[in-house]
Amino acid sequence: MKRIQVLGMGCAKCGKLYAAAECAAKELGIEYEMQKIADMSKIADMGVMMTPALAINGAVKFAGRIPSTEELKKIISGTK
Repeated sequence: MKRIQVLGMGCAKCGKLYAAAECAAKELGIEYEMQKIADMSKIADMGVMMTPALAINGAVKFAGRIPSTEELKKIISGTK
């Protein structure tokens, strides 16, 4: 099961990334668990300085933007 983590304080972009990542995971048909991480100390501990950010199984994949659904599917599936 993939653990998809959206890091951010709850801004509109963070919400959009959460929805987009969940949509991409559903389209992939994989087992996944969505998590929101809003604690700034946890976000900083993961090395993220710009939000929103996305981590898969604890590994940060990108920060500061919202990728396309196709790019998200590649990131989540690990083909990027």
